[in-house]
Amino acid sequence: MALQLYIGNKNYSSWSMRPWVLLTQAGIAFEEIMIRFDSFESNSAFKRQLRGINPVGKVPVLVDDGFAVWDTLAIAEYLAERFPEKALWPADGRARARARSVCAEMHSGFGALRSHCPMNIEASLPEVGRLIWRDQAGVRADVARLCGLWGELLAAQPAHMPDGTSPLLFGTFSIADAYFAPVCMRLKTYGLPLPADLAAYVDRVASLPGVVAWVQGALAEHDFLDFEEPYRLGR
Repeated sequence: MALQLYIGNKNYSSWSMRPWVLLTQAGIAFEEIMIRFDSFESNSAFKRQLRGINPVGKVPVLVDDGFAVWDTLAIAEYLAERFPEKALWPADGRARARARSVCAEMHSGFGALRSHCPMNIEASLPEVGRLIWRDQAGVRADVARLCGLWGELLAAQPAHMPDGTSPLLFGTFSIADAYFAPVCMRLKTYGLPLPADLAAYVDRVASLPGVVAWVQGALAEHDFLDFEEPYRLGR
């Protein structure tokens, strides 16, 4: 039986994006099951459909032959163990530990960026981004941390990979790049300023086939959810 991945709306669900991109980019077959957001109240259709699948009532959820795994870090670790031939973590022990560290930091940190710049792939909000950048010191601090983190990791990679492409965070594609893909989408939506080399990394992530496929799905949804839209009244 193929893996099943329960996700929310591709336009808004940054958490769902991580394992979906990871599976797609790694070439791991799975069945997508989308449960569209209507609200997050306990009696919402979204919550009702997740009952019996995930006790916390959230997406994403990976189901493998009836066995459910939730939380993006747990899903990533499960896939890395289930498909060792895909080399989803770096092979070097220290690099692997660093990759886990940066994913855990993303998982629990960057609260200002998450709060003030919710993922909205379809939207283009550079004017909003300029106001956020002016007024929200926490967002500026989060982006500065991203720049330091990404800059250090990319500086440790060769200038070019054996196939002639520029490197990702740990050289070739890994869980870390899937983990930061929603952040890259936020940075693009709000037009937040980045040094040229890190803007180029964001563009490389955006051009990964797995990310391109997710974005295409997001653009095809045509849903407008007011509770996910702090900056627009319509689409």
